[in-house]
Amino acid sequence: MQPRALKSRRQFIRDTSLSGLALVLGAYLPGCNTGSAPNIINASGGTLPTSIELMTWISIDRSGKVSILTHRAEMGQGAYTVVPQMIAEELEVDLKAINIVFAPGNQKKYGSQVTGGSSTVRGSYKHLLRIGASAREMLTEAAAKKWNVNQADCYAENGSIIHKPTGKAFTYGDLVADAAKLQPPKEPKLKARSEYRLVGKPLPRKDTPLKTNGAAIFGIDKKIPGMLYAVVERSPRIRGKVKSFDDTQTKTIPGVRHVITVQRTVFDHLQEGVAVVADNLWAAMQGRQLLKVDWDDSGFEHLSSEQLFARMHEDLKKSGLNDRTSGDFERAFQKATTKVEAVYEAPYEAHACMEPLNCIADVKDDSITIWGPIQGPDWVQSDLSQRMGVPLDKVTVNMTFLGGGFGRKAFLDYPHEAAVISKAIKAPVQVVWTREDDMTQGPFRPGAVYACKAGLSKEGRVEAFHTTTATQNMNHENPGVDPHSFNDSTTEGLCKPYFDSFTNYSFADIPTVSPIPVMWWRSVYASTNGFAYESFIDELAHAAGKDPLEFRRQHLDDDRYQALIDQLITLSGWKDRGKNQGWGVAITECFSSIVGEVVKVSRKPDGKIKVDKVIALMDCGWYVNPDIIRQQVEGSIVMALGAATKHDIHFKDGMAVEKNFDTYSMPRIHEIPEIEVHVVDNDERAGGVGEPGLPPLAPALCNAIFDLTNKRIRRLPFNLDEV
Repeated sequence: MQPRALKSRRQFIRDTSLSGLALVLGAYLPGCNTGSAPNIINASGGTLPTSIELMTWISIDRSGKVSILTHRAEMGQGAYTVVPQMIAEELEVDLKAINIVFAPGNQKKYGSQVTGGSSTVRGSYKHLLRIGASAREMLTEAAAKKWNVNQADCYAENGSIIHKPTGKAFTYGDLVADAAKLQPPKEPKLKARSEYRLVGKPLPRKDTPLKTNGAAIFGIDKKIPGMLYAVVERSPRIRGKVKSFDDTQTKTIPGVRHVITVQRTVFDHLQEGVAVVADNLWAAMQGRQLLKVDWDDSGFEHLSSEQLFARMHEDLKKSGLNDRTSGDFERAFQKATTKVEAVYEAPYEAHACMEPLNCIADVKDDSITIWGPIQGPDWVQSDLSQRMGVPLDKVTVNMTFLGGGFGRKAFLDYPHEAAVISKAIKAPVQVVWTREDDMTQGPFRPGAVYACKAGLSKEGRVEAFHTTTATQNMNHENPGVDPHSFNDSTTEGLCKPYFDSFTNYSFADIPTVSPIPVMWWRSVYASTNGFAYESFIDELAHAAGKDPLEFRRQHLDDDRYQALIDQLITLSGWKDRGKNQGWGVAITECFSSIVGEVVKVSRKPDGKIKVDKVIALMDCGWYVNPDIIRQQVEGSIVMALGAATKHDIHFKDGMAVEKNFDTYSMPRIHEIPEIEVHVVDNDERAGGVGEPGLPPLAPALCNAIFDLTNKRIRRLPFNLDEV
């Protein structure tokens, strides 16, 4: 007798989660869609049954099981929970009882699907609430018609419609076929905030069980029939071209099928490499180690970090491109009682996601199918359609879980490379980047240098404020962009009321030119702007002889900011700070949210600096899940601590020096201070959450160190043990 085949945990979960015919409800476009919905992938890799599509977003099978599509990627920030949490609130279903499904790339159905700019909630919360409310009203109308009663006498509760006078009830599964024939309401009635049962509550994350029991499918886990594996040898100087290669030894490895030159698009450059394709990943990696490539590295500069930052410092002497100006800075600065000047420097950084880049592509003559950890499935769909001449509706981009993204996995190069390889070998392929590939190829967060000048009045108010920033302009990386255009993010991170209190100000930038590719990194320019601006604000407070928080209060004449400062003082115990600790504060604004952070430091017995505690106050306005907000702010603080005190990317002879975590050091758990996160309750519009918690940490930490040691830190990263 043959032994019985055992199913893996993932296979078991996948098989048992799929049952029943589903009908789809929802709304993005104002009219109805017709026809069958495409097969869509759930979080553990299976395919839900074909559905009769009313529009999009919500499907209900005849047993009453509700599935909700999430149009944004889940890379640790909580979208997998908060998107269905908003829809389920208005739909009146229990979040514990629903399926959650990743939507494939389709901007016409789902709007923007790019997970970036902390936009998932702030960009679509009203729309997502209306989707749930529309579906609820359609189900209510279907029930009322079935009973032949007044719709006003019916209400939704826990996946059922109940007739209030009689207590009779239909489940959503009983009603969905009839509801699918109805037109969605144009203006569904939304709940008052006081009526919420799910939104605003610290509900458990829906992805946590999947990630702890092995059911979650990340890009690197995904497998499809007939799939081959590829790794690519790329130029260590990034822009290098393949002059020639010798694959004689590579082809001696069992399982190696192909060795081919490939290209991928990085902004306006075609980056070249040599792909080794094999039956399994190990064979491909072994084959790559034996590959010999001769690179043509001519035609571009081979810069070192020293040359890059020397160039930025030289650029500061040039006339800047003005972003925002008001009044007459020079005149006010010359008349000021006290003048303060400082220069700050922030480094290049890698994204260093725990899951390196990877992507599966299956390119046929008339279609492309993609699976992977992708932040912008709609962007990838459009990009591949244009580059490879395949109709948009024949390009399917499926999202998996992402092991971190931070902006890197919104880029289009790695799906393009996978598609090019698949087309060349006429087979589905998974392209896997090693940690070293991921770390050294970029694009990177750009380094930046800031020259700050300000003048104070006799009373200690800012009369003149000026900054010039020298950094690579990310926008200039894109083809067709005017290389002389100013950086439209020069003031990102600076609190908006400062523009009213600084009557004479000027913000300028110099676009430093370099072949090093740069792009978004968590909180984008605010990650470096925040360090420079809030460190300088602190220097001005001390120059004015004023308490740093009160100095900020004086210049942030806005009720929302005043309330945040009041709460920050209370939560941190700011007015009772002791003599043997250093206390620092920073307040930044980006992605429509305001975050204040207070950092406490002290000396250890050996005299080295210890970070004791971080108190963070997040004002993101209307919010969905306070626990996820706290998690995101905690993660932002840890990431910011690493960037401030642990790691940066250096370049030597045009090549990235740091290749793995042995040299690009991450903070260890014993180095993480106590972190206390609070969320402001107010009636403001929803702001971002995933990124705004990062920019205040570095300046607040440096300001705390100054408070303790009287030493200003103006260059990142720095070694805490050497302060």
